[in-house]
Amino acid sequence: MKQIHINHLGVFAVVLLVGLSMLAGCASTPTETETTGQAAVFAYDEATFSAAKPWTEAEFQNNPEEFQFVVIGDRTGGANQEHTFKLAINQLNLLQPEFVINVGDMIEGYSDDKVELNAEWDEVDAMLSELEMPFFRVPGNHDIANKIAQEVWRERHGGTHYHFVYKDTLFLVLDSEDPPREAPEGIKEKLELYNRLQTEDPAKAQAMLAEFMSDEAVVAALGKNVEFDDEQVAFVKDALAKHPDARWTFLFLHEPAWENPSDSFKGIQAMLKDRKHTFLAGHLHYYDYDLIDGHEHITMGPAGASFHHEGPGNVDHIMWVTMTEEGPQIGNIALKGIFDRKGLDPELFGAYDRKGEE
Repeated sequence: MKQIHINHLGVFAVVLLVGLSMLAGCASTPTETETTGQAAVFAYDEATFSAAKPWTEAEFQNNPEEFQFVVIGDRTGGANQEHTFKLAINQLNLLQPEFVINVGDMIEGYSDDKVELNAEWDEVDAMLSELEMPFFRVPGNHDIANKIAQEVWRERHGGTHYHFVYKDTLFLVLDSEDPPREAPEGIKEKLELYNRLQTEDPAKAQAMLAEFMSDEAVVAALGKNVEFDDEQVAFVKDALAKHPDARWTFLFLHEPAWENPSDSFKGIQAMLKDRKHTFLAGHLHYYDYDLIDGHEHITMGPAGASFHHEGPGNVDHIMWVTMTEEGPQIGNIALKGIFDRKGLDPELFGAYDRKGEE
């Protein structure tokens, strides 16, 4: 397996170093650290600050074994505003995580026309070409809604389940859509109408969504448990066996299979019971947190997809994960809360305002 090593410089430490040097009016010669023999990252004039100091004694968060990445949710499944994901790309470039991983549903899909499907992926890839760090894909029900969509995925992106290791941390991507579920009748046409109404008549769009989500066939489809075939279960077992000493294991899938677990998913959970791990999914367009047998199972809110439920989990956001020696530190950032050094741009941030909800 090819391993990529990226050194991540703590920007905060650098800024603080410069600021303190200016404050002190001098720049001291860096001292040698006791443990590495390398020049200290943080240095100050000890003669000026021999006793009290205008900063706290907490240690700098500059452990080279720590790293940061971002998880981002569904772009599609009824779009709230077409610019939301584009703005998310810009904001990720401001934040500069080491990589980004999506939990599925990047295209609207539900088509058996290869030309149409490829055109949708071309649109997504054009946006992702602006991203300044690696982006890992996870297949969602909109991405591989049928056999033809699966073929397009494999032609463009390779396998639908895979794993990689980054800084002694194991990342497993599972395919919760194999085989694809039977789509509700007329789903493609309904999605096109809904997306158009979002702009033309937001109240009518909301009524249409409520009717769709209460349809018996839709309710039944959402209630089905997620099955994983023998090949995928064997893949998980093999990946875990190859990396028994990984300090943490992250598992990404589109549908939160723990909501209504199948026997195959329970089998995957059993393989992980003695490992430190975290599950992350999307699909529901609503942020949710579950602690199952002491392990975190998190459902991401969207990054452009429509809200399907009522409540505080309705938020376009990203998840910022810092992998530390103790485990992942997780913080969620609402997309409306990120802006560049020039300040709020009403033209850009207006794209986040949900029609009819402000």
